[in-house]
Amino acid sequence: MKEKIIAFVTDVIKEMKKVTWPEKNELRDSTLIVLAVCGIISGFIYLVDWVVNKVITSIL
Repeated sequence: MKEKIIAFVTDVIKEMKKVTWPEKNELRDSTLIVLAVCGIISGFIYLVDWVVNKVITSIL
């Protein structure tokens, strides 16, 4: 069991050395894109919910 854990940790360390981390500007741009898309989707869902609410309220 101990050998398997050591092998796992060794493999994780090897894989982490292969990772290319984004630069600060790239990370900032990606974060802004994600926030903008989340805002757009949230607004769309709010609008659809509002319209469905008005339709159902007018039917009842």
